[in-house]
Amino acid sequence: MEGVKGGKDIVDFVKYIDHVGVGENRGENKAIVDSGEVELERGGDIENKAIVDFMKDMDLDGENENRGDGAIDDFDENAMCDSEIDELECESDDVGNERTMCGEQVDPVELYRELRNRKRGVKMGRADWEILQEVFSYFSKSGWAVNQSLAIYIGRAFFPTSVHQFRNFFFKKCSAAVAKHVVSLGPSDAALKFLFPIFVEFCIEEFPDEIKRFRGMIQSADLTKPHTWFPFARAMKRKIIYHCGPTNSGKTYNALQRFMEAKKGLYCSPLRLLAMEVFDKVNAQGVYCSLHTGQEKKFVPFSNHVACTVEMVSTEELYDVAVIDEIQVMADPYRGFAWTRALLGLKADEIHLCGDPSVLNIVRKICSETGDELHERHYGRFKPLVVEAKTLLGDLKNVRSGDCIVAFSRREIFEVKMAIEKHTGHRCCVIYGALPPETRRQQANLFNDQDNEFDVLVASDAVGMGLNLNIRRVVFYSLSKYNGDKIVPVPASQVKQIAGRAGRRGSRYPDGLTTTLHLDDLGYLIECLKQPFDEVKKVGLFPFFEQVELFAGQLPNVTFCQLLEKFGESCRLDGSYFLCRHDHIKKVANMLEKVRGLTLEDRFNFCFAPVNVRDPRAMYHLLRFASAYSRSVPVNIALGIPKGSAKNDAELLDLETKHQVLSMYLWLSHHFNEETFPYVKKAEEMAMGVADLLGKSLVNACWKPESRQPRRPKPQEKEEEYERPRSLVKLQQKPLEAISDLGFINLEKAAKPDNKLYFSTGRSKSADVATDSNSKEALKGKGTSVASEKAGGSLRASAHIRVTVRFDYQPDICKDYKETGYCGYVDSCMIVEITSLDGN
Repeated sequence: MEGVKGGKDIVDFVKYIDHVGVGENRGENKAIVDSGEVELERGGDIENKAIVDFMKDMDLDGENENRGDGAIDDFDENAMCDSEIDELECESDDVGNERTMCGEQVDPVELYRELRNRKRGVKMGRADWEILQEVFSYFSKSGWAVNQSLAIYIGRAFFPTSVHQFRNFFFKKCSAAVAKHVVSLGPSDAALKFLFPIFVEFCIEEFPDEIKRFRGMIQSADLTKPHTWFPFARAMKRKIIYHCGPTNSGKTYNALQRFMEAKKGLYCSPLRLLAMEVFDKVNAQGVYCSLHTGQEKKFVPFSNHVACTVEMVSTEELYDVAVIDEIQVMADPYRGFAWTRALLGLKADEIHLCGDPSVLNIVRKICSETGDELHERHYGRFKPLVVEAKTLLGDLKNVRSGDCIVAFSRREIFEVKMAIEKHTGHRCCVIYGALPPETRRQQANLFNDQDNEFDVLVASDAVGMGLNLNIRRVVFYSLSKYNGDKIVPVPASQVKQIAGRAGRRGSRYPDGLTTTLHLDDLGYLIECLKQPFDEVKKVGLFPFFEQVELFAGQLPNVTFCQLLEKFGESCRLDGSYFLCRHDHIKKVANMLEKVRGLTLEDRFNFCFAPVNVRDPRAMYHLLRFASAYSRSVPVNIALGIPKGSAKNDAELLDLETKHQVLSMYLWLSHHFNEETFPYVKKAEEMAMGVADLLGKSLVNACWKPESRQPRRPKPQEKEEEYERPRSLVKLQQKPLEAISDLGFINLEKAAKPDNKLYFSTGRSKSADVATDSNSKEALKGKGTSVASEKAGGSLRASAHIRVTVRFDYQPDICKDYKETGYCGYVDSCMIVEITSLDGN
């Protein structure tokens, strides 16, 4: 084989495999190939550069997939020969060409070349042929072989095809000695060891284009060593200060003090609400500070400080001090990549991290990789959190002033509010995630104000961060919630975060209390508060657009949704990182496939727009915005705003959706050309008006909550003395007198001079049927059947009704989704394929 550095490389490769051991179930130990160590161009075709070199870094320990006895025994070079096997009586054309398998070391390169040069394979008996089929079936199902094939850039998707063609090649070219040896090994790990080096040579020669394509995919989807993505930050000697402690411990306060003292500072918030609060607080203390979120940009003249959401962090600006709040969110499966990017890429001399101890060890590891200097400051609560052993005993009448009732669904929140206001003298404020930040701030200020009647707060888990509230006691309405798939217990970390909001230094309730509504939940609450923080092993990552664009160059003919799926399958990650979930991004990408004229970058940006994928109306407006943008015409808001507050829950839901659409418009205006979104001022005014209406609506809310999903129509109630008509075909076999008793034929109106029969169905309108003279005689009481052969004519079709019959040959496919790529019912769609799409 020309261009190959002899057969020694493959032999060494086999020896290496034998030395380490071969395992089958190796899903966690993928063969990672360093692109810089491989060169597959060989002469005119392919050049194999020392396969051993790029296999050295691979972890080959594992378990056998098809056998439960663990790893495969070490391979003996002389084990290829079984002394008990009789010598084959070869045909004359095979003599001299076959290699003796007993007692000799086999060079896979030479063996493959020998098989390649053979004109035809040996004829085998049926028993041997069946054994070889089992061997190749074992080969194709081998997890170890799949993982090792990645070393030569044979992907998992292409592996079955390559094995199939290798099997065909083997049967066509196999010599008698090789066939007998493989048959003697049978479907075992020894046969796998013998065949795999030959398979490697076959793939290198037969699939150069596929190898080159997959190698490009692997290289473009390489997310390893993310700290090297920010060379300017690596060139700096940064100082990292980790403020570690629970809620109400003063960690964020101390970090903000250093932020305000700096000449140029940056505050990174997990929520718009918290960024707005810091923006107001810092400016009130005489430090000029600007606000930068996805929906709004407020530039204060002469300001050197910025309060922003973490997704809007700029890694190009240079700062003296930066504060990253709630650093533990870097382990969030959806948004964690934003915190990871901020930690790795911020160009600041001093970075303050505020969070709980769960991510402390992973931050230590990251700082050791980046070379940053890490300082730790640990805090404790100013006042301990006390669990009240006496719960509310399941009765909301036991609610007291300063309580915060935490429920985990919108329906429960409004039910609790109605029950408290109905059976007690308390008034309730409401806070949940779907409300805009302005409304949440208004409700929080209403609750904190001691000069009004609103002294109880009913909230969701949105109260866990971003708001300073004067809460005396946190009461959990329940400790389970729906996670989008099923009802699960609330995680202990979230229970701690929410319960810790009770009691605040400097407020009228410095001592924090917590309990549950029902006694059954008290044990789980105590267990959660006693548990230490779970240590985070991995943090989130997500590719930049440039990385997605590079990957798209390898797959030019796929949709953006398919591109994201392929990226998730092909990306390589270090052990400290995971790829953040992007199901909601793929939902938006799938909806936007029908919009033509969008570039890849446009689609990437539209998919990150803040939209609730479960709300069909919000998704419709996003589709409308994208369609207008693709045509390069000004994007209109086209949204009507009611003049008054909501009078029922349906109107309240409509206000929430309208504000989300306006927020989405503002977000898009800051991420695209402002000329395409010219109505920013109008959208800001409308958003403020809707937020004000939502605040007024929540104050007066006294209705039963409804679902966002459309209801099924209720069956109509049957009217009195109404009986469903029977089939006229069956009734033709009965006498007319019996039919008239059922009310189908009005005998008084039957004999008409126009030769027509008049049928009536209960209270419905009469229908006329053509007949002849024989039919009139039958109506005169002779007891003759309508179905008599003498009775001529059939029912005349109505001139005002057209009947259409449609046959559905694919009842398991949603027709709206098939034709448009989107179903308006979303999660309430009865088709399994649509409901299986998960979202946020």
